[in-house]
Amino acid sequence: MTGFAFGKWPIPLSEVFFVRPLTWALVNYKPVVPGHVLVTTRRVVAHLADLTDEEAQELMTTLRTVSHAVQKHYGATALTVSLQDGVHAGQTVPHIHFHILPRRAGDFGNNDDVYPAIDASEAEHPAGEKKSVRADNEERKPRTEEDMAAEAETLRTLFSPWRQDA
Repeated sequence: MTGFAFGKWPIPLSEVFFVRPLTWALVNYKPVVPGHVLVTTRRVVAHLADLTDEEAQELMTTLRTVSHAVQKHYGATALTVSLQDGVHAGQTVPHIHFHILPRRAGDFGNNDDVYPAIDASEAEHPAGEKKSVRADNEERKPRTEEDMAAEAETLRTLFSPWRQDA
């Protein structure tokens, strides 16, 4: 296996850190905060309502598992877990996915400022094609493949056993 599809864009295995039969997790191209990751499904579906019961159950289990590990690893005191279900909700990659952001006191002046920042991180997909300009995200530079692979490698160690063939 060489990778997964996130919408129509290929994601190399080097950027994936958690895999289950129906779901997977990946590092973020333009993270809003350190540890900002995504959890999604193997099958490309645009909306939560399009998931099978099995996919929905595993997605929630994966979300819980990854959230707990990421929060602990990054020493966060809280999490923002966000789903943008459809274009009018801010979804720019038509593949159901949750954002997990480890949070700390004072990381945003106003806690709700995290949501425009998430929109901005969605504004460019992993291949770098500009999708929209909902918020200024020029301050957050895209990460290199090497940086993303290094973070994924570190996060893989939180899950035992790491399996690419799950």
